[in-house]
Amino acid sequence: MTVTADTNQHYDLDPDIFGQFLDPLRKYSSALYTSDTDTLEQAQRTKLRFVADRLGLRGGERLLDVGCGWGSLILFMAEEFGCDTLGISPAPRQHEYIAEQAAARGVAERVHTRVGHFEQLDLPHRSVDAVTLLGSIVHMPDLGEVFRRARAVLRRGGTLYVSESCFRNASARTAFDSRGGTEFVREDIFGWGDLRPLSDLVTAAEDAGFSIIAVDDLTDHYRRTIDDWIANVYASADRIDAHGPGLAAKLRHYLEIANAGWGYTTKHYALTCRNAR
Repeated sequence: MTVTADTNQHYDLDPDIFGQFLDPLRKYSSALYTSDTDTLEQAQRTKLRFVADRLGLRGGERLLDVGCGWGSLILFMAEEFGCDTLGISPAPRQHEYIAEQAAARGVAERVHTRVGHFEQLDLPHRSVDAVTLLGSIVHMPDLGEVFRRARAVLRRGGTLYVSESCFRNASARTAFDSRGGTEFVREDIFGWGDLRPLSDLVTAAEDAGFSIIAVDDLTDHYRRTIDDWIANVYASADRIDAHGPGLAAKLRHYLEIANAGWGYTTKHYALTCRNAR
């Protein structure tokens, strides 16, 4: 199976649309809440520090973010940890936005991006200390190739962090992969996406030569994250619809589908792996 589009119609929408319902960092993946009073922005910053901790960042590392979205992770790691970062995404609008933000924050020399698909780009072997994939591996058809390439670019002792929504198990995938809600997300939102059970990710990581050093269940945090996004879509519906009639309702429908299955058909995990040899 091959990637069905050069870019992803959802992620190449006008950046302003995402600014209406995401946090100010425009981080489009699960946050991490530490109290009932955490705001979405606080929880997203906590999540980025959690990722840095899982990666063992101390400052100045070389970091590759695959599926970098609107740059929240690479901008944060460049600002907070002085990392030399590279983000990969097939969506041109995301790169334009990241370049503007990096310049505005004074970290342009530490924030770089490349347009394209990770599986197709030529990247130097053993060139980075850490690799991250936050909610991006779902769009990559060949798990084995992704994990092999991630290991190839990591130095010995480097760390890979993958967070992804997964079917709860293989039987749930069989039962729900062709349901209407799943098809709506795949065809009308993403263009291509394939949720797998966690066991598929673990097997692919181990087969590529990684050692698994941590698995974190972030399901409840993603449910709360999406609740916050849905509230923001309701509050900003008129501004979102200015980009296209009915866009806010379509976006709410997608987010509500995503939140309906947590713990029943779907889970959200963070998998941390070490390139130990």
